[in-house]
Amino acid sequence: MSSSLSSFAAFPAGRPRRLRRDAFTRNLVRENALTTHDLIYPVFVQEGSGRRDAVASMPGVERLSLDLLLPVAEQCVTAGIPVMALFPVIDASLKTPSGDEAFNPDGLIPRVVTALKARFPELGVMTDVALDPYTSHGQDGLLDDSGYILNDPTVEVLVKQALTQSQAGVDIVAPSDMMDGRIGAIRQALEARGDVHTRIMAYSAKYASAFYGPFRDAVGSAANLGKSNKKVYQMDPGNSDEALREVGIDIAEGADMVMVKPGMPYLDIVRRVKDEFRVPTFAYQVSGEYAMLKAAARNGWLDHDAVVLESLLAFKRAGADGILTYFALDAARLLQTK
Repeated sequence: MSSSLSSFAAFPAGRPRRLRRDAFTRNLVRENALTTHDLIYPVFVQEGSGRRDAVASMPGVERLSLDLLLPVAEQCVTAGIPVMALFPVIDASLKTPSGDEAFNPDGLIPRVVTALKARFPELGVMTDVALDPYTSHGQDGLLDDSGYILNDPTVEVLVKQALTQSQAGVDIVAPSDMMDGRIGAIRQALEARGDVHTRIMAYSAKYASAFYGPFRDAVGSAANLGKSNKKVYQMDPGNSDEALREVGIDIAEGADMVMVKPGMPYLDIVRRVKDEFRVPTFAYQVSGEYAMLKAAARNGWLDHDAVVLESLLAFKRAGADGILTYFALDAARLLQTK
């Protein structure tokens, strides 16, 4: 419901600063708030034991073997962070043009999911449904002879991947590939097998963004992708109405939750999606956003803790119900001390 300026008292009867005078009044009238329950923590997991490798382009972020990931999961439980999102670092010897390792029931992600759910059943676990960590070419799908990403054959593999993850006990599968029809195919396959409780968080509006660079370094797909791009399946950054079509299709196909990615450069999309559909809406504060804030803070140009909380609050103000962020543990600590 819109309001015109005539609806409000004119100065001096109306003084908006009255409601900013002191902390208790500001707290009383605050429209949006950030809590630890709004956070999803993305982590990078790799094979082996005792392995901890820093991601150079993401200061403070590491690739961890399962034994070192378990204490991080415990930190999430203690801090009240409800969900951990897993992203695999796959050995180069297992990568193939068809990405078959993605649906290996004895593969890295199924084993990590099983271990996490056995140790921390109260912690939600989310898995990425996409082929780029598993393909030798770094694309999210299968290629034809010309190098074009094939839609329907890719969806068939994604369904196998999602079923494998669900069988391992994951709570939320999150298709991030942007193939047409994959949400409906995955939902139908899950239902047919009786996996009625497996939730789908669809990367519904995922843009072909330049902000993903550090993530590709982290999962080891940057070198495989080379000078190629993902513009034939990820969305054009200039489009906004298209995002609503994509979200609407995914909801109709059975998505429980939808996501916009990247985050802060696309807060207008988050707002439009929430206003249009009123469904659980999430956003991803991606690796490039994280790297920028970290670099500026390390140079003394920004107050690290202040910009972390302000940036995350911006997602809530835009309409996001939750945020995937590499700052999750930092934010939880800061929120506990406020």
